[in-house]
Amino acid sequence: MQIITFIIIFGIIVVVHEFGHFYFAKKSGILVREFAIGMGPKIFAHIGKDGTAYTIRILPLGGYVRMAGWGEDSTEIKTGTPASLTLNEEGKVVRINLSGKKIDQTALPMNVTSFDFEEKLEITGLVLDESKTYSVDHDATIVEEDGTEVRIAPLDVQYQNASIWGRLMTNFAGPMNNFILSIVVYSLLAFMQGGAVDYYSNHVQVVPQGVVAKAGLKDNDQIVQINEYKVSNWDELTDSVQKATRDQGKNPEVTITYERDGKTQKVTVQPEEDGGRYYIGVTNAVKTGFLDKLLSGVTDTWYTATRILTALKDIIFHFSLNKLGGPVAIYKASSQAAELGLPAILSLMAMLSINIGIFNLIPIPALDGGKIVLNILEAIRRKPLKRETESYVTLAGVAVMVVLMIAVTWNDIMKLFF
Repeated sequence: MQIITFIIIFGIIVVVHEFGHFYFAKKSGILVREFAIGMGPKIFAHIGKDGTAYTIRILPLGGYVRMAGWGEDSTEIKTGTPASLTLNEEGKVVRINLSGKKIDQTALPMNVTSFDFEEKLEITGLVLDESKTYSVDHDATIVEEDGTEVRIAPLDVQYQNASIWGRLMTNFAGPMNNFILSIVVYSLLAFMQGGAVDYYSNHVQVVPQGVVAKAGLKDNDQIVQINEYKVSNWDELTDSVQKATRDQGKNPEVTITYERDGKTQKVTVQPEEDGGRYYIGVTNAVKTGFLDKLLSGVTDTWYTATRILTALKDIIFHFSLNKLGGPVAIYKASSQAAELGLPAILSLMAMLSINIGIFNLIPIPALDGGKIVLNILEAIRRKPLKRETESYVTLAGVAVMVVLMIAVTWNDIMKLFF
């Protein structure tokens, strides 16, 4: 169940993210050659009527949208490579098979000597020791050496030939979809739980048999002060408890000032300690109106995003691998959520979706944020960067991300098992 939960959570987030890129790429006239879920060797492949190869790959750790002409997307055929060509009634090539898989018994065998699938749309090679050139159909497919069948990529459907705004929206759509997913999930969670969590109020719900419940506090009481610290919302309440207990050593006491029916009362309690933090036994107030539940998706997403951005700022200025988490940390969190039930799973999914959305907007060349920066630079300069320059910048970003991912994953494994 823990593994299934991890795959479902991560899978949904990846599919939603990549679908954003996929949808707006197609709207911008960019050919999506492959829509892949997972990484590594493929276990399922299907070519849709839209010309996109839909694949599922064996490792459930990510996914990608392979757009014509983007990054390292290219078709390479070495001189002398054996291929089999499928021709239509007009004598045009509609399929080039470079693998020993998906054999077409009627195909024409050839040893390729040259090709141009971008401008001239032709392929030349030796057929029975005679050099022949064939026209290639604009929508022809090519079976690559690993058996993946994708469309060829003529210039008119490549990423570079889409409008600057189409490319910018294509790059932004992935993170945007992550935020939309979070909004939908948080709203669904509010309806499932009968109310929307109120982060901006100092009204509370009391945990049965908790510290303040034993001291006489009731649901919807309004905590206005912890010791000398004023309280007006949930964040201030939790921060005040930690500040009030920070310097007292073991068994600290705090004085809670609260209001009920317009009357101010005080009570002194001893918070419970758990994992190095102290708790007084209260949870957020809940708003039960239909509109409150509906809008909670937006408010909860905003609240979570601001906390993540605050944490990101702390990571940037006080960097530590212990503040980062990769697939191993996500698996651990999903395992804990699986034990707590569906609400915890949905809450984790929404939070991770926001995390991935924000992370992808960081302006590192390998990420969506880096691509957006390049789009903006092109709009300002009114001309694109050289393709080689863009490729080098992207490769540098990929190198940084690979090193960081390896370091984070290793750190997660060490924390979890040693």
